[in-house]
Amino acid sequence: MPMNRTTAICILNGYPKASRENFDLAGVGHPHDFFKDFLNRYVQKVTVDVLFVADAGETLPAGAGLTSYDGYIWTGSDLTIYSTDDFRVSRQIELAREIYRAGVPSYGSCWGIQMAAVAAGGDVAKNPKGREWGIARRIVRTEDGRRSSMLAGKPDRYDGFIMHLDEVTRLPSGATLLATNEHTRVQALEVRYAKGIFWASQYHPEYNLQEMARLIAARAEPLVAEGFFKDTAQVRSHARDLQTLHEQPNSTELREKLAIGSDILTAEIREQELRNWMDFLVLPSMK
Repeated sequence: MPMNRTTAICILNGYPKASRENFDLAGVGHPHDFFKDFLNRYVQKVTVDVLFVADAGETLPAGAGLTSYDGYIWTGSDLTIYSTDDFRVSRQIELAREIYRAGVPSYGSCWGIQMAAVAAGGDVAKNPKGREWGIARRIVRTEDGRRSSMLAGKPDRYDGFIMHLDEVTRLPSGATLLATNEHTRVQALEVRYAKGIFWASQYHPEYNLQEMARLIAARAEPLVAEGFFKDTAQVRSHARDLQTLHEQPNSTELREKLAIGSDILTAEIREQELRNWMDFLVLPSMK
């Protein structure tokens, strides 16, 4: 990807400090590192800053400083976005609105899609169907999704990595639903608000099987409590299968056992939304 100057991206990690420390204790990777890995592989010249936007001590860009970056990426979070009396949440929503007003393109997954909607006037609530975890199945592009640049190159139906309890329940004005499935109506979204554009997915194109295996193992207790597994040993066995398939992606036996195809295993398909965001929003805005 030829560039005349270095691309500057800011990754906004929405997890509070205690949750990030628990990730370290559980051996779970940090989502900002997954996005950094993608950017370093795909963009020829790039600088990446990471801000921990749930932390009171973190200094956030404001005003003209927002335009120092060519794009913003929002990670997931274990906060609830409708808890607006929580300073860790409200400061993030206001930052998202400021980025919209500055006209700098954003991308986000999980918490990111909820941020895209709420900051522009939409609503989020707990999904009455419960947790969607591991792999979101049979995500379908809408008519708008088939025409969208965000999902250009994606199959009409595909799976994606996922782990969430909440969902977007009302789209804001200026939003377009791009993908859906039976569990979660809003799986991918474009929001135009003020001067900005925010592309977002409920699923995680930045994850791979290894990182999802680690996250599932770390969430063993709630997954058992919610009835997905009979005990934590069964969770660990499932996570080991995912890890083994990551290491042996041509294993027909494991692919069939786990019902995992190339849309999950192949980065060229799985990361298409991120490449499209760079190619259709970030790079053109730099010109």
